[in-house]
Amino acid sequence: MEWHQRITIKNRGHKNIMIDKNHKKIILYTDGGARGNPGPAGIGGVLYNEEKEKIFDYARYIGKATNNQAEYQSLLFALEQAKKHGAAEVTCYLDSELIVKQMRGEYRIKNKDLGKLFIKIWNLSQGFKKISWHHVPREKNKEADALVNQALDKALK
Repeated sequence: MEWHQRITIKNRGHKNIMIDKNHKKIILYTDGGARGNPGPAGIGGVLYNEEKEKIFDYARYIGKATNNQAEYQSLLFALEQAKKHGAAEVTCYLDSELIVKQMRGEYRIKNKDLGKLFIKIWNLSQGFKKISWHHVPREKNKEADALVNQALDKALK
């Protein structure tokens, strides 16, 4: 049996907020894209707590990159943020089937630049108690996709 310290915060007549200090779950949606391949690239993503409340989002221009490099960079940035937010478990949703299958070990990484990003992500992922990788259709990743386009639009004005 595993013990978890829980703290209840009274929220002035509103619902009590339960914080599990030893087992925080974060759900993240990430996306990356380039206009041209390679070309100007951006990353975007959203982190949610297990109650599906948004706790962090980002839209960043990363310069010239391929689509796959941008996808990996977005995942890396999101996992770094999950770590900063104290995540013990992370569920990752991406619309890049390639990245998901590579992270699961189903596909080999042939590109050395992607291999370097993969290693960074893999090493970071070992710091979580549990991590899972899921492919979602683009329609279920709209917010992260919009953040990528926001970053690109702002940078390329």
